[in-house]
Amino acid sequence: MAQILDPVPNNDNKKAILCCYVNATSQIQVARITNIPNWYFERVVFPGQRLVFEALSTALLEIHTGMMASAILSDTISCKELSVNESYENNNTEEQVSRDNEDKAKIISNEKKTINKTLNLTPLAISY
Repeated sequence: MAQILDPVPNNDNKKAILCCYVNATSQIQVARITNIPNWYFERVVFPGQRLVFEALSTALLEIHTGMMASAILSDTISCKELSVNESYENNNTEEQVSRDNEDKAKIISNEKKTINKTLNLTPLAISY
């Protein structure tokens, strides 16, 4: 989905960065940024879906993992960690390839963090 409805605020003279988050769980998640004034960003991310978006480098992406009628804040990730290199040219230098690999490693690391946090959740037993 394009970000035309909620563009990144540009009043701070800060440059927006391109970010990518992958829902590596088997549950529906809600991705939300709440620490940027005068900006609303919230998207539903289905299992296996990749969310690509623009944000300020100071933004924090909150990941809420949903159950039937509730959601748990399962992770908060700095958008700097989710940033993707935008300079993809035909003649990639070794430095660009190295940066691309680091970006991919960050995404995989965040996926593993999300999976580990999800697996560590224990259901509550309710007895009547």
